Amino acid sequence: MRVCLFPGTFDPVTFGHIDIVKRAMELFDKLYIGVGVNANKQPMFAASQRREWFGEIFRDNPKVEAIEYEGLTIDCCRRVGANYILRGIRYVSDFEYEKAIADMNRSIEPKIETVFLTCLPEYTSVASTLVRDVLRYGGDISRFVPDVVLRSVEAGRP
Repeated sequence: MRVCLFPGTFDPVTFGHIDIVKRAMELFDKLYIGVGVNANKQPMFAASQRREWFGEIFRDNPKVEAIEYEGLTIDCCRRVGANYILRGIRYVSDFEYEKAIADMNRSIEPKIETVFLTCLPEYTSVASTLVRDVLRYGGDISRFVPDVVLRSVEAGRP
């Protein structure tokens, strides 16, 4: 069985993230979206909120399950039985950074392979960091995030 973990902070969930998940569903039997909790980052949205957004977006697809995790991605892979890690790539610079992480993960656990998917051109500029900046300054994020995220933000539930 091909089990994959798509780790990230997803703060907030964007159309770029959704695109990667939808395309990956064809490649894997089970896809866990690992909402990472990083002590070094101050997220705008709680991990539970980010997990719930994915749960709502993919509620009709039993192949996709969102979970929260803290610590090494490899340890999360072991917990859920994932033999693949999925990473989305927007730019060449993303690949260089992600390859270094993939190499480290492979040195820790050679049986877990990292798979890279490039995002569609229309999502290249959609980064969670930029979406948070637009949101902080009162801008319209509706072109960048799914309705479930937009509704939460408009309801004042960051």
